[in-house]
Amino acid sequence: MKKYMLDMKVTENNRLHKNYCLLKLTCDDTLPEMLPGQFVQVLVDNSPTTFLRRPISINFVDKTTNELWLLIQLVGDGTRRMAEYRPGDIVNIMLPLGNSFTIPASEDKNQKLLLIGGGVGTAPMLCLGSALKNAGFEPVFLLGARSKDDVLQLDEFAKIGTVHITTEDGTLGEKGYVTNHSVLKNVHFDRIYTCGPKPMMVAVAKYAAAESITCEVSLENTMACGIGACLCCVENTQEGHVCVCTEGPVFNIEKLRWLN
Repeated sequence: MKKYMLDMKVTENNRLHKNYCLLKLTCDDTLPEMLPGQFVQVLVDNSPTTFLRRPISINFVDKTTNELWLLIQLVGDGTRRMAEYRPGDIVNIMLPLGNSFTIPASEDKNQKLLLIGGGVGTAPMLCLGSALKNAGFEPVFLLGARSKDDVLQLDEFAKIGTVHITTEDGTLGEKGYVTNHSVLKNVHFDRIYTCGPKPMMVAVAKYAAAESITCEVSLENTMACGIGACLCCVENTQEGHVCVCTEGPVFNIEKLRWLN
């Protein structure tokens, strides 16, 4: 896909949680095509310690308002500076980068599809769920968090499909981890998609492999350039070492070495 370097204008910046904000941006022209699972690289101005662009998953593309949504986790100087953006600010963004999740063939409309997200890894699940719904599927979401206060964008997910939740402290949904949720015992899914902390994704991958379920994961390796030049994000796969930013971030679990 063609890549673009765009100056985008902030339309909204909503603090969803003390550690997360939802940044919405637009541009004068119609936004280019972006696929679920892809990401962008954000140039962070006025942050003296932030020298490289920051990789952020595409959370949602609102075609009615021509807006790109980015769910930002505040973990360092760069993302904290992004949390300070105000409507009207101009942000330079390189997009779209990486590959995408696989949308099943149209003749497979009866497939049961489960989308599992944890933490900021829920971000690409919203975009993917929307794409699946638009393609005629009925996505099921399983969201994991530490507590009810850490469950993000619940209303947005509920607009798209059925939502199940686990929290580690039991304050919302079922208590425990996503791989312990009862929906996995009560429903056999044909395909699983997941993004989140690596231990969670490894556990999901092992569950999927044990149940012979096709599974794709979106890796969150550290990225700097986004185009395969810096080699910061290399992952050892069944096909050797590859750059996650160009060969991923989405991988079928059969290509990873997690199951060995």
